[in-house]
Amino acid sequence: MARRKKSSRKKSPIAVTVIAVMIMVLFLIRLWQVFEPLFPQGVFMVGSATPLHLGWKLTALGKALLSSVTYLVLSVAGIIVLIGFLRLRRWSWVLLMAWTGVSLVISLVDYFYGHVNFAVMASNVIIAFALNIPDVQVIFGIRSTDGPIL
Repeated sequence: MARRKKSSRKKSPIAVTVIAVMIMVLFLIRLWQVFEPLFPQGVFMVGSATPLHLGWKLTALGKALLSSVTYLVLSVAGIIVLIGFLRLRRWSWVLLMAWTGVSLVISLVDYFYGHVNFAVMASNVIIAFALNIPDVQVIFGIRSTDGPIL
């Protein structure tokens, strides 16, 4: 029986896998949010032709399309960050930490205005805690293994 070659690649901690799964959960939530506002507006019905704006104001359809495009951009950006994260790129850790912080602030504001999305909040909290695990920070080069913590 042939022996397996030892990989020179560092084994990533389970937290990296948890973060990747949470990013996929957020991707699926954002993907749903792309299509959800369009159904009540009848965008997918044949023959529905309503204007997107009246003067300088958006119509309900215009607002729904703007919301959908925003969530589509967030979904695509999430996949790009996921690819960088799985390839253990430092920029993806930094971007994901900033994104998670901003998303948590937006979620808290939405919570106080009564538009709460607990799935997004829970995913962001899990990601924030997992990104701050020392092993994860060492793998991404945020923290060094020797010397004091900065």
